[in-house]
Amino acid sequence: MNIFVLCTGRCGSVTFAKACAHITNFTSAHESRVNRLGDERLAYPDAHIEVDNRLSWFLGRLDEKYGDSAFYVHLTRDPEATAQSFNRRWHLRSSIMRAYAEQICMTSPKDPLAMCRDYVSTVNSNIRAFLKGKPKACHVRMEAIHQDFSRFWALSNAEGELTKALAEWATSYNKS
Repeated sequence: MNIFVLCTGRCGSVTFAKACAHITNFTSAHESRVNRLGDERLAYPDAHIEVDNRLSWFLGRLDEKYGDSAFYVHLTRDPEATAQSFNRRWHLRSSIMRAYAEQICMTSPKDPLAMCRDYVSTVNSNIRAFLKGKPKACHVRMEAIHQDFSRFWALSNAEGELTKALAEWATSYNKS
């Protein structure tokens, strides 16, 4: 079984992958196949946890390849905090926000924060729609991370060192 962590980005995804490194019956990675195309983009090894916000753009293909056999996590953070974090990174040349604004929405926003809010809302909505009816899925909220991550651990039958995994959440990785 594979586990896919779906999210907007800027919501603890790097930390989630670091916490999953303490799971012994799965491998785990963060954005490990972002530079691949076609079938190779989703060619993950068995018993692997992949944390990648870009998977929200591959939901149809993810469903075709893994369907109900995979376990899915919707990782979220307060939408306003997430949008604010994206807004602080707006200036980056390779920002997913600029790609969303300029290439997906085809606009030069007068209010970048409004565009960030729209992105967060759209991606979370797409993930919720994808997960409807999925038998193996859970929601992990940054605002209740110890409780929700522990529930994810149990639901996914993870083995390893939960205490060390939970300790990872004390460190902020990839801060903006």
